[in-house]
This record gives sequence, C-alpha cells and structure tokens, in this order.
Amino acid sequence: MKELVEVIAKSLVDHPEEVVVTETENDKSIVIELRVAQVDMGKVIGKQGRIAKAIRSVVKAAASKEDRKVIVEIMQ
Repeated sequence: MKELVEVIAKSLVDHPEEVVVTETENDKSIVIELRVAQVDMGKVIGKQGRIAKAIRSVVKAAASKEDRKVIVEIMQ
C-alpha cells in the first residue's frame, strides 16, 4: 500500500523528492501518512478534496483483497 500511495503522490507533485510516505499497521487496519512539500499540498488534495478522495478510494480498493481497513492521512 505504501508504494502505491508513493507512486501516485510523486506523479502529482512538482517536488517528488520531498514526498514521504510512512505506514503503520495495527490488528485490522493500516495507517498511511503522506507528507509533501507545502507548495504541493493543493495538488495532492485537489479542488474540494477530490484528488485526496480518489487516492483514498484506489488504496481502499487495493486493500479490500486483504480484508483490511486502510486510512490515508495527508499531513503538513
């Protein structure tokens, strides 16, 4: 899951070298934290959060095969 979020985020931003993705696993859930440069926050979130919602949807669909809940958090 971490690699998927990283590939998507790096393709969206102007500064891909500043993309940092961390993954924390619990019993039934995975928390993925995405950090990007401050100037790239708008590109990752999108208008009215549409891109962020799309990222979460893709990751959720990929995680459904493993029957685990995935939470994607976009951090500053």
